[in-house]
Amino acid sequence: MGNPSVVGQFDAQVRQAVRHLRRPFVEKSIVPGIVRIHDRWVTGLSAHRFYGDLASWWPLISPVDEYVEEAGLIAQLLGSASIPVREVLELGSGGGSNAAHLKQQFSLTLVDLSPEMLEVSQRLNPECVHEQGDMRTVRLGREFDAVFVHDAVGYMTSEADLAAAARTAFLHCRPGGVAVFVPDEITETYEPGLEQGGTDGPDGRGVRFLEWSWDPDPADTTTVTQYVFVLRDPDNAVHVVREEHRFGLFDRQTWLGLLTAAGFEVEVTLEATVDDRTPRELFLAHRLVA
Repeated sequence: MGNPSVVGQFDAQVRQAVRHLRRPFVEKSIVPGIVRIHDRWVTGLSAHRFYGDLASWWPLISPVDEYVEEAGLIAQLLGSASIPVREVLELGSGGGSNAAHLKQQFSLTLVDLSPEMLEVSQRLNPECVHEQGDMRTVRLGREFDAVFVHDAVGYMTSEADLAAAARTAFLHCRPGGVAVFVPDEITETYEPGLEQGGTDGPDGRGVRFLEWSWDPDPADTTTVTQYVFVLRDPDNAVHVVREEHRFGLFDRQTWLGLLTAAGFEVEVTLEATVDDRTPRELFLAHRLVA
């Protein structure tokens, strides 16, 4: 159990940050000389500090050991291809947390838009090939036995974006292979929510975060998530960072239609999970042998 006064100060700082969640472009000191808040409202993934100057904190925000169950499920789904699966392309690979487990079974090529996140992944997965690129437009000039697209597909906020990502997956998938799409939510299963987490590192750094999601306009294809990150440096200086992310939200029929239009034969499967949440619907997109 931590020092009660420190824990109380942390809780107060987070409450103060949450009260400012909807106030853009604010920079102020909550505790003079100790805590700073940097607010940024962004519209493009490349502008997210989460994947830029904060990328080095990713292993504490989303520890690799939390991906064991999910990576096991993904490995099973990748094996549903009609050809043996050895070479796998991951689009939107982030910090490489899934890859850290999947590389035990597959030869991985990892693509992400953020060079900072790729650096994190390269330290974790030096044996994997890393390529910088946008899942909507990247062309590697080769095919793979399978393609994996994790929750980064959530940044496809329009049907055109999602169709482009589906086309990229198809062009890189060998006949007989499979593309596995793992969106966090679809319209039929979406629920607004609040999550929190974070861990401490051996170097003295620590992270605590709050994630608050809702759908401000159910008539469009986007939702909003506000993040508050409380970052503690090894010298015990604490910084609070807030930013907004927008995610795409599409119904099951739209997913099926766009993946089919890209050239796949598609099936929907429900994940099995021990977590206390609504299971996700996952899309298995098979590229048939001509």
